[in-house]
Amino acid sequence: MVVTLIIACEVAFWVLLVVGLAVRYLAGLRRTGVAILLCEPLLEVVLLVATALDLRNGARPGWEHGLAALYIGFTVAYGHATVRWLDGHAAHRLAGAPRPPKPPRYGMPRARHEGRLWLRTLLAGAVACGLLQLAVWYVGTGTPAADPLRLWQLSAARVVGIHGVIALTYVLWPKKAPGGAAPRD
Repeated sequence: MVVTLIIACEVAFWVLLVVGLAVRYLAGLRRTGVAILLCEPLLEVVLLVATALDLRNGARPGWEHGLAALYIGFTVAYGHATVRWLDGHAAHRLAGAPRPPKPPRYGMPRARHEGRLWLRTLLAGAVACGLLQLAVWYVGTGTPAADPLRLWQLSAARVVGIHGVIALTYVLWPKKAPGGAAPRD
């Protein structure tokens, strides 16, 4: 049930996004489009409640509960940025707004950009680990049933660590602009 709900939430996320942007820019109903886009966080609340009810009804904690926590963490950290990015591109293509700026490609501006992305990943990992810890406490910290949830916490920490190392490489070895051109900020 939880896996099906995760897939349904992901599909619903993109459907709401497309509908919200279409209503906002193609139909010209800006407020209605924003209202539709603001429904996006409700999907994560539904997933969180359904996962909690699944555990409360006696489901053995498994990989699907860990995946739900990671999905919610990722959406909390990256969801708004994704919507904002797509809104900027839709405004450009459909409403004649200026092209959204691209992320910097070289030097320390790129390193700062990568650092901000890593902070989002850190937030995603923290939310996921927090939700997983709540689930561990709920099913009992000393029980073997909590082991799959703890493994997901380790996976989240591993992802945060790997992304941190990648972001750090941009600081230690900043990519230089070709031909000695000054990096744009």
